[in-house]
Amino acid sequence: MNTEENQPKKRSQKDYSLAFKLQVVSEIERGELNYDQADRKYGIKGNSTVSTWVKKYSILDWKELPVMTNKKTPEQRIKELETLLLMEKEKVHVLNVAIDIADDLLKTDIRKKYMPKQSKRQKPQS
Repeated sequence: MNTEENQPKKRSQKDYSLAFKLQVVSEIERGELNYDQADRKYGIKGNSTVSTWVKKYSILDWKELPVMTNKKTPEQRIKELETLLLMEKEKVHVLNVAIDIADDLLKTDIRKKYMPKQSKRQKPQS
């Protein structure tokens, strides 16, 4: 058995047609493949070949994408979380006001609990 038959065919740069490049880029954009998977699946030699194609032929605007970094200081992270907490508190307040208004207009008690609390078990009498 020849081991070359099991290996994907390696190509030279001239072998890649525009249609092929667009197909690979499309699969990456849809999330079906990442760069390494595309390299292995199609036998692409260069490490940066696929990323170059994505930057060149992608319908996504790579220049406009935000840079994702996790290099935030603890102070920055605390500030971010405090801001999120404040926003959530404001949402809760708005919802509570909306419930109060609905209660007044509809003459209901939306916050009323309709399920009675379970009574504590009584000790058996002897």
